[in-house]
Amino acid sequence: MVFTASQIAGILEGEVDGNPEIAVYKLAKIEEGEKGALTFLANPKYTSHIYTTKASVTIVNKDFRPEQQLHTTLIKVEDPYASFSKLLEYYDKVKTIKTGIENPVCIAETATYGEGLYLGAFSYIGENVKMGKNVKIYPNAYIGDNVSMGDNVIVLAGAKIFSETIIGNNCVIQSGAIVGADGFGFAPNKDGTFSKIPQTGNVILEDDVDVGAGTTIDRATMGSTILRKGVKLDNQIQIAHNVEIGAHTVIAAQSGIAGSAKIGKNCMIGGQVGIVGHITIGDNVRIQAQSGIGRNVKDNEVLQGSPAINYGDYNKSYVHFKNFPKIVNQINELDKKNN
Repeated sequence: MVFTASQIAGILEGEVDGNPEIAVYKLAKIEEGEKGALTFLANPKYTSHIYTTKASVTIVNKDFRPEQQLHTTLIKVEDPYASFSKLLEYYDKVKTIKTGIENPVCIAETATYGEGLYLGAFSYIGENVKMGKNVKIYPNAYIGDNVSMGDNVIVLAGAKIFSETIIGNNCVIQSGAIVGADGFGFAPNKDGTFSKIPQTGNVILEDDVDVGAGTTIDRATMGSTILRKGVKLDNQIQIAHNVEIGAHTVIAAQSGIAGSAKIGKNCMIGGQVGIVGHITIGDNVRIQAQSGIGRNVKDNEVLQGSPAINYGDYNKSYVHFKNFPKIVNQINELDKKNN
């Protein structure tokens, strides 16, 4: 896909300084730029590279004034990093624009969809599925009965969305994700065996939710597992039955949240964090990677460790922990002197 400097400037509302008709068809780091590439300069420590880059077009701040001769066409904008991110988003949308129904597919007669549908080969659409406008279902995806999707939903290859799931507008379900599988519910019997508890609820994803590749979100035992607006999940995360995650909370890879835990809005949770069930975590909480959360957490806390404690207390304690052998030796020396 080829764009000219003038076309890119139009998208970014920027100003061209150089050849407006020069074309680019790929992206590159500024230090690795070559002919036909588009790059950007946002961090001043990379300024020297703009004089040596071979990229055809470079996005810069509108106040940039070169001190040496340039071999690249400039597009001047208010914020180069934000503009480049906007361009990446635009490029991603353009390259993935697909419409129509490929063959073979299985789509129930009772399923409904809006304009702009893309349905990839070997995908399955169950009974009474409702899909809004510009929904993109990629090959080998599974959409169970009575699933509802809003507009501009993307379900990538191999993802599975089980029955009764409700998905809002502008959501992305990455490859291999599973939304709406049974929760982990078993009742112990007197003989030591376990009986399965039917999982009769569903999953609700509000608008602008992203679900990473290989992530699983279990349906509720009763009621709903809910991810509020703007939640972002990384790859390989486990969200158990009846969990609720507040708006604009982000969670990094390999974290696990046990059943019925409630997490507030605008939280940031690092990778490999474990959260026990039936607790409440407040708003604006920060949890460092590999922490274990086994208690209720108030708003604005910052935690680390397993079991997790206050982040500052953890760092102070860790200093003593590293010095523990030295402290033991000092104690032993004092014992020898006293004896």
